[in-house]
Amino acid sequence: MGIYSDLGVPPVINAATTFTALGGSLMPDEVLDAMRDAAGSFIDMHQLHLAAGRRIAELTRNEAAYVTSGCAAALVLVLLGIRTKGDPSVLRDFPGREHAPSEVIMHAAHRIPYDAAIALSGVTVRQIGNIQQTFEWELEAAITKETAAVLYVAGPHLPQVALPLPEVVRIAKSRGVPVIVDAAAQLPPVENLWHFTRDLGADIAVFSGGKALRGPQASGLMVGNPDIIEAARQNGAPFQRWARAMKAGKEEIAGLVAAVERFVNLDHAALHEEWQATVDAWALALADLPGAILQPELLNEAGQPVPRLYVGIPDSSRASRVLAALDGAAPRIAVHPDKRNGSAYGFWIGPDLLQDGEAAIVEEKVREAVRGSRD
Repeated sequence: MGIYSDLGVPPVINAATTFTALGGSLMPDEVLDAMRDAAGSFIDMHQLHLAAGRRIAELTRNEAAYVTSGCAAALVLVLLGIRTKGDPSVLRDFPGREHAPSEVIMHAAHRIPYDAAIALSGVTVRQIGNIQQTFEWELEAAITKETAAVLYVAGPHLPQVALPLPEVVRIAKSRGVPVIVDAAAQLPPVENLWHFTRDLGADIAVFSGGKALRGPQASGLMVGNPDIIEAARQNGAPFQRWARAMKAGKEEIAGLVAAVERFVNLDHAALHEEWQATVDAWALALADLPGAILQPELLNEAGQPVPRLYVGIPDSSRASRVLAALDGAAPRIAVHPDKRNGSAYGFWIGPDLLQDGEAAIVEEKVREAVRGSRD
């Protein structure tokens, strides 16, 4: 932690989630060792990308894979790949909408703050459905010669009014349109690494490398169709093309390979038991907090099977004071706030990113913050 002390930036205990604003996750020794090893030699980056892709494809039971500089970068690269089919002459200028398909179809229920990244590939969004319902005919009618792809955002945390992914795949493929699944935070379960592509038929799935995989924060991953992935690679570094700025370095590539290998070999059932035991212990220890409503939950904010504890504070002013106290604690305790319409109602605490001994510190600081918030 020396570098943070030198810079005057205090460390944070992350009881929230894999927020990019908190640094994603922490890399285990296997990942750090791989990055240090990669940093010690020059390498042909084309060869490294191809070799890393083959290894990750094998580990994730996919036909092909490609390491990017983040999940948002993966979306940009895959869309450029689909638009150009790997031929740099197709987009002689940018965004080149007169030269290549320039629309991506998205469900209204899947519009999220991160979908702005797709504009960097030169496409615009054609939206279907609304936040209450979507019909098959809406997708069928939206597909035109300008359609580059359908982008499907996975996750049970989203309004469940989009068409089911198998139906989207069926309709899109009948019209020759590829389907991309944005699964940035959809790990665990580990099976999702191949479920969207191999099992459900999507052409490409993209994941964050710096969340549950615990790889480098500035890394991402796409898996699936080898032709599309190769076309995407043709648009990125070290080629001098439109997405060169989205460069994955040799250290990030090596680190992500190590992270994926570690992740697929984890005992996920045992890990889940550890997380659940921490949540149960918190719920028992904090049960006497005055004015707090405790609710253990089985899923995290992204709808994944990561347990957490909800601490509800019915009084909004008091809830805001609790959040401020945790934010100002030493060490600072990052939690996932429950804020709606500008008001605070409580927060969630999760165990999956905590280091040894930090669960007890979180419990202590939550107790102090809640008790200290009383008028």
